[in-house]
Amino acid sequence: MGTHRALFLDRDGVINIDHAYVFKPDNFEFIDGIFELCRKAKDLGYLIFVITNQAGIGRGYYTELDFLKLTEWMVGEFKKHGVDIDKVYFCPSHPEHGIGKYKTDSPNRKPNPGMIVQATKEFDIDLARSVLIGDKVSDIQAGVAAGIAVNVLLNSNPIDSRSGHTSVYQVISQLREFSFDQ
Repeated sequence: MGTHRALFLDRDGVINIDHAYVFKPDNFEFIDGIFELCRKAKDLGYLIFVITNQAGIGRGYYTELDFLKLTEWMVGEFKKHGVDIDKVYFCPSHPEHGIGKYKTDSPNRKPNPGMIVQATKEFDIDLARSVLIGDKVSDIQAGVAAGIAVNVLLNSNPIDSRSGHTSVYQVISQLREFSFDQ
């Protein structure tokens, strides 16, 4: 059992509005409340990881360098808002639509838990005291497969409040309950 609890965040649809294959800051629109959620998590002692499928790389829509530049900008924006992202993991592969070396069914591509497993090993994470927030069923499947205790399906669309999904603000209010303090 690890010693650190973690908050695992999908990117598109959780950190930013999913405008499909976002790779430039001009198209990156942060979800309302994401900075507050992450500050609260840090205050409660969580490490924060981004785990994101990036099939746009595998499909040839943009490069790994484009992704890394955007990631550096995004992490800087979090820092401006008082939040340190501990690490960003990404999987550029796609088993059907990938091109060349990217056409593979990677153990890191969600719903597989590979990115979570990697973070757990690198940072000594206690998954039984950790939380994952995703906007797709595949995110939740990855969290469950890895053994994360709390997996939250987020609704990042403020218009669709009847979906049964959770909003960022609901997660903020529940995060203390998820802190698993004895």
